[in-house]
Amino acid sequence: MCGIIGIAGRGPVNQSLFDGLTVLQHRGQDAAGIVTCDSSRLFLRKDNGLVRDVVRTRHMRNLHGNIGIGHVRYPTAGSSDSAEAQPFYVNSPFGITLAHNGNLTNAVQLKDDLFRSDLRHINTNSDSEILLNVFAHELQQRSRLSVDAEDIFAAIAAVHRRVRGAYAAVALIVGFGLVAFRDPNGIRPLVFGGRETEDGMEYMVASESVALDALDFQRIRDVAPGEAILFDQHGRMHARQCAERPVHSPCIFEFVYLARPDSIIDQVSVHKARLRMGEYLAEKILRVWPEQDIDVVIPIPDTSRTAALQMASILGLKYREGFIKNRYIARTFIMPGQKIRQKSVRQKLNAIDLEFRGKNVLLVDDSIVRGTTSEQIIQMARDAGARKVYFASAAPPVRYPNVYGIDMPAAHELIAHGRTEEEIARAIGADHLIFQDLSDLEEAVRRGNPALRRFDASCFSGEYVTGDIDRRYLDCLARDRADTAKSDRSSANNALIDLHNHA
Repeated sequence: MCGIIGIAGRGPVNQSLFDGLTVLQHRGQDAAGIVTCDSSRLFLRKDNGLVRDVVRTRHMRNLHGNIGIGHVRYPTAGSSDSAEAQPFYVNSPFGITLAHNGNLTNAVQLKDDLFRSDLRHINTNSDSEILLNVFAHELQQRSRLSVDAEDIFAAIAAVHRRVRGAYAAVALIVGFGLVAFRDPNGIRPLVFGGRETEDGMEYMVASESVALDALDFQRIRDVAPGEAILFDQHGRMHARQCAERPVHSPCIFEFVYLARPDSIIDQVSVHKARLRMGEYLAEKILRVWPEQDIDVVIPIPDTSRTAALQMASILGLKYREGFIKNRYIARTFIMPGQKIRQKSVRQKLNAIDLEFRGKNVLLVDDSIVRGTTSEQIIQMARDAGARKVYFASAAPPVRYPNVYGIDMPAAHELIAHGRTEEEIARAIGADHLIFQDLSDLEEAVRRGNPALRRFDASCFSGEYVTGDIDRRYLDCLARDRADTAKSDRSSANNALIDLHNHA
């Protein structure tokens, strides 16, 4: 889960890129970067940290040009080393820089092919650098001194034939303009819009429509699965389907947790989808738990508020805000390392005792992943005086790893893996636990766009839409992305930094 942005403007775009990335900061808080282009020269600033910390005023002054791309990073592949901050750059052909959201499932094979067949060296462990080099190689195969739309479309078609997994990407090609493309399953979101200026049309591409709204761009539409959208330096837009057999399968977890509620993804309002999640979950409670003795519905801020409010309305119960959130603490789900996540829960939330004391409370969350946060919050409710603590998840149990760019790594780290719902309830300390049914979750999203017939719901169902995921892959992923592995990589990176500083 990362955030990407690209702007082809008529004037300087540095401030707009900065503002757009700030709006997308919820999609990644590990690293940030901006590249702009002025004539034939690229200007880059990237590093670990939040957008506001990475790109300061002195950097903004050096980001010249009326076209550029940006990225906020949340590490699922590679490490949190600043060398893996995006965008990435290659000088051949033409000079290309790229930002990517997603995860390539055949990255190991691609990296080997790039070295042996394409004679290209990959300098990091990031699959985004691999995607850039595959694209650059395919574009170089056109063997021309300049590039046009037909060359780019042909290169992206070749990328689709070689690459597997999830990728929403935006690239800047010196001498041409801006390029945006999405994998043939459309797993990760990508939308574009435009605005009229005195000097002509400006275009913008982003992971979520809320970034367009913030910069007064009018949303045009989503980039279709397998499609490429080009904005050349003359302000012209080109679009073409580049995949042979695209099958739209958007990630349903975007609607559950990842996206902002004020975004529209694949023509579905995230806010309304979450309202419907609450509606379906309330109807399930009425159906399977009619004897419930809930006094009050309390959301776990922020993502679950919409669903919890709808649940309370349908159940005829009081809705109360029982937790106060410290907004200066990052989202715990995307923090690296279990110890950091555990420590952050108490720093992030504080219970209002009056809303809990002597009551049977129904806590509502968007999902339960590792379970550590849920367990601590339930204990907080008990410490605040709750008589009974029930728990509802607006999503089904997360039982399987996500391989398409969300940090749901080793199966054994998932609280629901190999456990029944009763066992999960005992593990997190809930008096009663109720999950959304997967069919209801899918229908909650599909009601916003009936054309969506299939979703990537692999973390709930174990069915992977790219069709190339087997037990061996998942075992390798578990070893690579488990918290212990991340800790080892972080220690190794720190050791290298110390060695360099003392050399």
